[in-house]
Amino acid sequence: MGWNMSRWKELPDSLDPRVRQLVVQLRRLKDHSGLGLAALASRTGYSRSSWDRYLNGKALPPAEAVEALARACDTDPARLLVQREVAAEAWNAGRGGDPEPEAGPNAAPDADPDPDPYPSPTSDVRGTRTAVVPWLAIVGSSAVTALVMLVALVLWAPWESGGGGNSGSEARDKPFTGEAHPELGEFTYEPGKTYACEVKRDDDGRLYAGYSRTRTELIEQSSTRWSVVEAQCLLEHHEFSPEGVDGAFGNNTERAVRRLQDEAHIAVDGKVGPDTWKVLRK
Repeated sequence: MGWNMSRWKELPDSLDPRVRQLVVQLRRLKDHSGLGLAALASRTGYSRSSWDRYLNGKALPPAEAVEALARACDTDPARLLVQREVAAEAWNAGRGGDPEPEAGPNAAPDADPDPDPYPSPTSDVRGTRTAVVPWLAIVGSSAVTALVMLVALVLWAPWESGGGGNSGSEARDKPFTGEAHPELGEFTYEPGKTYACEVKRDDDGRLYAGYSRTRTELIEQSSTRWSVVEAQCLLEHHEFSPEGVDGAFGNNTERAVRRLQDEAHIAVDGKVGPDTWKVLRK
């Protein structure tokens, strides 16, 4: 199964490397999740135009937006938030003030869908030019910036490398594969490989196939992970065959999920979320 990566615009040359690194990582997460901008906006509560600015280096995303994206992509937001803090230091130092306020989930729609992201720091709102240079702010923030960058590098290095000795290009091209199995390790999709299903009812009264114990994780088209193997086994157990248990959520798996949802009288969207897991685990 191929992995469809978005075609991104080149980031501005003037973008600080620390901000660039944050934007690149946000882009990777979005690509690996398979979400479009509209779907991302729906899941995070931040508008499509806001995400267009964040992911093209035109505006610094608020910490809440970064956390929302991580949650939407089934990723721990802790490291992203550290990197966002580093990027914010660079962004503020470069502009001599706080980052521009961005619309949150409950804010009014943007008046201008693509405002100038680089207003001149020597002009006020009336167009009168001044000569204020934020040297004190820049110097005062340098020590904090150095400390935050040190923490970010320590936390970021194992995540950026994939934690398994992969090269940089391999880590960038690798889709998100969920949590590692405690015995089977990290999931790796292998074309043609299938998994045995041994579904049992556990002490909590729910069915498990032994590949994942999630009851809430959202999986959908293009997902490849152990929770997909688990869902495919449970679909087979309920006689809604996904036409193979390979850990890749494709068209056959989606059709099986839709048939299950229709018979269970729950929302038919072809995705496995909390309501569908509840039916699968019965």
